[in-house]
Amino acid sequence: MSKSLIVYFSHKGENYWNGSMKVLTEGNTEIVAKMIQELTGADLFEVERKEPYPQEYRACVAQAREETLSNARPEPRAYPEGMEEYDTIFLGYPNWCGTMPMVLFTFLEHYDMAGKKICPFCTNEGSKMGRSVQDIRQLCPDSIVEEGLSVHGAEAADSLNLVQAWVKEVSA
Repeated sequence: MSKSLIVYFSHKGENYWNGSMKVLTEGNTEIVAKMIQELTGADLFEVERKEPYPQEYRACVAQAREETLSNARPEPRAYPEGMEEYDTIFLGYPNWCGTMPMVLFTFLEHYDMAGKKICPFCTNEGSKMGRSVQDIRQLCPDSIVEEGLSVHGAEAADSLNLVQAWVKEVSA
């Protein structure tokens, strides 16, 4: 029997939103992750950085850029137990600097993902998936990495039909 886990990183606080700044109490990626959970019944795990990213947008972007340029591996606050039980991982994140936040690189490198199906989903304000799918394939060469779902962040709350169609496609 197939067991699925939704692993996601989401940024709360000040975010870029349709050309301006907006303070979010629930991040866009978290909204999509919870939709996937409702559709699939999969377990849910939020990756949080041990030392949280700044809430202020520009400071967060500066830190994300520095981590990406230095190929940093920031530590997550925790890791889920029992990863070997899961065959499918829905992996969600915002597009930061053309890929996923570096804390997810750390997360993926922590586990042997061989044989697992990874279904990436990404929220963004126009940059789509960037190179994140290629990065996941490089980090997890023995996994089946599906084409990702790109969700416009400002439309995350209204994306149920898009998410539903994608979940159906990657679950087939």
